[in-house]
Amino acid sequence: MGNLLRPKTKIRLGTWNVRTMYETSKAAQVLNEIEKYQLDILGISECRWTGSGKQVTNNGSAIIWSGHPHRHEREVAIIVSKAKLKTLLEWEPISDRLIRARFNSKHSKLTILQCYAEEEDKDEWYEELQVAVPRVPRHDLLLIMGDINAKAASDNTNFERAMEKHGCGVMNDNGRRFAEFCLKNNCIIGGTIFPHKNLHKVTWNSPDGHTKNQIDHVAINGKWRRSLQDVRVYRGADVYSDHQ
Repeated sequence: MGNLLRPKTKIRLGTWNVRTMYETSKAAQVLNEIEKYQLDILGISECRWTGSGKQVTNNGSAIIWSGHPHRHEREVAIIVSKAKLKTLLEWEPISDRLIRARFNSKHSKLTILQCYAEEEDKDEWYEELQVAVPRVPRHDLLLIMGDINAKAASDNTNFERAMEKHGCGVMNDNGRRFAEFCLKNNCIIGGTIFPHKNLHKVTWNSPDGHTKNQIDHVAINGKWRRSLQDVRVYRGADVYSDHQ
């Protein structure tokens, strides 16, 4: 069994709403971008693969996914590089909007909850997430990431423990819900910690190009805050998605 979280060793993780991997060659495009940016693990929102399962790709990476039994609508996935695959301890397809994966390490395990939160059914989605978080072992490094549809904003008034002042834009209702969730569960929103230009914070562009928002997030449990070295958007990756 491998050791993912080693002292003084960096791992590179990402999250991306690719809009679909159901189209021909789309999965191959995503895998090419993973190699280009040398990612160890990539969480996918809107995978649109039905059912659930694990698939090993031609380059030795593995895709685990969780979806609806029949409809190609939402679905989430996590792609693990060949080099880190041996550290995958277990995974659980929770729903078509949430998947859990746990990775081995000598000193502390890593649990990832990859998400896709639509504007509809907010209450149901946050209830589902709130059930999943307490099940994570207490000493694990926890990452909650994905398309949360939440504008975190730069004003962190009343949410100082859940976010810092380097968010982008104005908080919306889902942003408030996400901040309240992080406050309750002792997590901090990673995209609000580091002082980047807005160009490297914005994760979604509207079809008309007039609206740019920071709605995809990585949150980490507070005790592991110092393990998070940077959170930023890389704009060069392209699979014909309106998300960065």
